[in-house]
Amino acid sequence: MKNHVIIVAGGSGKRMQSSVPKQFMVLHGKPVLMHTIDQFLKFDPDITVILVLPENQIDYWHSLCTTYKYTANVKITNGGPVRFESVRNGLNLITEDGIVGIHDGVRPFVSLDTIKHAYQKAANVGAVIPIRDMEESLRFSDQNTNYAVNRDHLKVVQTPQVFKTKIIKEAYSKPYIPEFTDDASVVERAGYKIYLIEGNRENIKLTTPFDFIIGNALLKSQE
Repeated sequence: MKNHVIIVAGGSGKRMQSSVPKQFMVLHGKPVLMHTIDQFLKFDPDITVILVLPENQIDYWHSLCTTYKYTANVKITNGGPVRFESVRNGLNLITEDGIVGIHDGVRPFVSLDTIKHAYQKAANVGAVIPIRDMEESLRFSDQNTNYAVNRDHLKVVQTPQVFKTKIIKEAYSKPYIPEFTDDASVVERAGYKIYLIEGNRENIKLTTPFDFIIGNALLKSQE
């Protein structure tokens, strides 16, 4: 089956305390987004890569590709005001059946094993997301009370979230509602069961300066 990946990269860099959007910040010699794309090309050199960017960042991406001599074959489309619309714009570029993963542009450390497992299982069951166990103690807190929460039944959700194209396209044909927190919630709302696989601990989302320290250390350790 044909593999596709939609990489959503709409960050501004505000939490990273940077004027450069976090997906374009240089991590161990090249922009984060290039590391992310390369992981999927290592998994499948023929995968269709669809990059969703804010319209005002597309020219900057092209300039980075020139600077870093980055020649990966990537389709680009504009992002929308909310992630739901960005993903839908990416899905509109897919015209053939297959398997499509939807991945955060600032998760460059997704392992090849996680990608491979997610795509293989999605080909069989239709809708798959990688998860990790909670490792911290949790408490619920509001203005009136706080109490311990059993973490055994709570999971940390990662990407790529991977689906058969027919399933994800049908789900994204429905109207947007604010309760959609990720692609799995959209597919679940359309009536499909979500299957879980184990993600990899390194698959962090780079959103703060501390995350970048971890990211550089991870890449240095792989040398």
